[in-house]
Amino acid sequence: MKKVLIISATSGNNLKLANAIKEVGTKIEGVDWEVVNLEDFDLPVYTSPGEGKGIPADALKLTDMFTSCAGYLVLAPEYNGSIPPIVTNAVAWISRSGNEDWRASFNGKFAVVGTHSGGGGLKVCQAMRAQFEHLGSVVLPRNILTNYQKQMNPESVETILTQFAQYL
Repeated sequence: MKKVLIISATSGNNLKLANAIKEVGTKIEGVDWEVVNLEDFDLPVYTSPGEGKGIPADALKLTDMFTSCAGYLVLAPEYNGSIPPIVTNAVAWISRSGNEDWRASFNGKFAVVGTHSGGGGLKVCQAMRAQFEHLGSVVLPRNILTNYQKQMNPESVETILTQFAQYL
């Protein structure tokens, strides 16, 4: 059974989307989908002096989750045309909490990015794609884009997840 993390940046609409995606994913054999809400982790804003005080326990926990998963989906709202700070901060801690290879938790893993945003959401998906590809992940070309005018299409999500599962 391959473990896939469905990361939600918020406790609101992106968490609802994460749970809906997990429900669709249950149709796919061989994959264990786990929803992770970043708001449940106590991660101070990453700074070098802060790291010098020690790695937070929740950063180590999140790093272990990323290191042990086969792939991941990240769902985040668009903030000022880009990635919300909670995602960037989590990535910073993960990249500093692992072994000597700062990309180890991401390198070679397959990923999907998506959003439930107040606007279109394409910019946050493009920004996340660039960030996770820089970290060594292979981000699949199809995004999961929802907003108040465009709800999740379960058939489309099932197609994306089925394709994603083939790469794990």
